Amino acid sequence: MTIGDLIRLLSDGEFHSGEQLGERLGVSRAAVWKQLRKLEALGIPMQAVKGQGYRLAEPMELLDGAAVVAGLSREARRYLTRLFVEETLPSSNAFLRERFSQGAGHGEVCLVEQQSAGKGRRGRTWVTPWGRTLMVSVGWRVESGVAALEGLSLAIGVVLARVLEGHGVRPWLKWPNDVLLETREDGLGKLAGILVEISGDAAGPCEVVVGMGINVDLPSAFRDGIDQPVAAVHDQAPALSRNRLAVELLEQLLPLMATFEQQGFGAWQLAWNERHAYAGQEVDVLRGGDREPAIAESVDAAGNLWVRQETGRVKLAGGEISVRGRS
Repeated sequence: MTIGDLIRLLSDGEFHSGEQLGERLGVSRAAVWKQLRKLEALGIPMQAVKGQGYRLAEPMELLDGAAVVAGLSREARRYLTRLFVEETLPSSNAFLRERFSQGAGHGEVCLVEQQSAGKGRRGRTWVTPWGRTLMVSVGWRVESGVAALEGLSLAIGVVLARVLEGHGVRPWLKWPNDVLLETREDGLGKLAGILVEISGDAAGPCEVVVGMGINVDLPSAFRDGIDQPVAAVHDQAPALSRNRLAVELLEQLLPLMATFEQQGFGAWQLAWNERHAYAGQEVDVLRGGDREPAIAESVDAAGNLWVRQETGRVKLAGGEISVRGRS
């Protein structure tokens, strides 16, 4: 019995006694009680009524691998080697990196309900509530080296923005790897983060794993524990399901991965600049512990961000540099 098995039973809107759950799942009442306690610890709201049993306070949509594959077009499916759907992993990116070490990984996609040790850019921890986000990683093998992947994270941000725009959501892009959404209280809040990890020969064949963490439906209690403004897809598109979002995202993301080595970021440059969150605005350029004021300009065909400082125009090439809007 897994947490997902229990959630599927409790999501039907009916009350289930511990005995009934145990019979359906083939385990003891004690084992059921232990899993129910795990649900509470994960922040999944439940209702318990004496004499009737337990049910979820609100339905939860679990990731459905078969439905995701069935929703893809024939073109997108031809790029997909294998789809994994996991309940819990330390990191979906690490999962695919391990697959590469085993001789697989290319064209593989991993979706996970929750990451216990997810990582963002510059080594930051990415913590997610169970079943409330869309965590997706894609593995790809590239023949012409690291230089062919310049600007990849920015192009992926454009893909996500376009998918969400089709549902009435208006995202903004923050250089180099964040997707933002307007919030009522905090201005722009972080909706998604993108992490690109590359291994192999810098000048020849290499392997890339692209990870995306998208907030879909964040409980208030979870938001209150985060030290930065955040946003979720359901803030503006409450009817968009996670599985539908996964289908539409992979429908565009897989062809992007297949063609980016030949096209480069130049094909995505204009679309990114049109959604640039801080174009023409004052920003802080963060380099280690230093903070430098600047005016943000546009990104070039290689995905570099140009800013204007007192000394003139400066090109930012990512790495340990990041940009933060000034309030």
